[in-house]
Amino acid sequence: MITKIRGMSGSPFEGGLGDVKLKILHMSKYKIIPYNQNLKPLARILRRNGTMAEALLWIEIKNRSLGYEFHRQVPILNFIVDFYCHELKLAIEIDGSSHDHKYEKDRSRQSDLEALGVVFARFEEIEVRKNMGNVLRVIEHDIRIIEAGDGTVATE
Repeated sequence: MITKIRGMSGSPFEGGLGDVKLKILHMSKYKIIPYNQNLKPLARILRRNGTMAEALLWIEIKNRSLGYEFHRQVPILNFIVDFYCHELKLAIEIDGSSHDHKYEKDRSRQSDLEALGVVFARFEEIEVRKNMGNVLRVIEHDIRIIEAGDGTVATE
């Protein structure tokens, strides 16, 4: 289903997307996830050209190794998140050199996605590369919190 959303009052789209075609992905066991279809080609490129930290984390979380299916470079709204689990609505972001000096932009983007119920776990690239065990423990902890229904995840 494709829909046009034009700054609906009181929605997470208010004033942010303008007149953008969004595809609404509706899966029976998942919530509705809107995304900008124009980002799909860029997401494919990003999947092919990921960072070392993204590749290392992907090795650890692919194939339901944490009990849930994660996807790489997923378009949501007008953004692309590094990793996303539809079932948990959990986004994992690795902040590396591409995020340098973009703190406010990242914070705004995260806020827009959190308005849709997406939960974020953020890690520095160096942490993923040097301390994968701790990164995985934090993700597993966040998953347990989400499963419990609390919804408050404090990882940054």
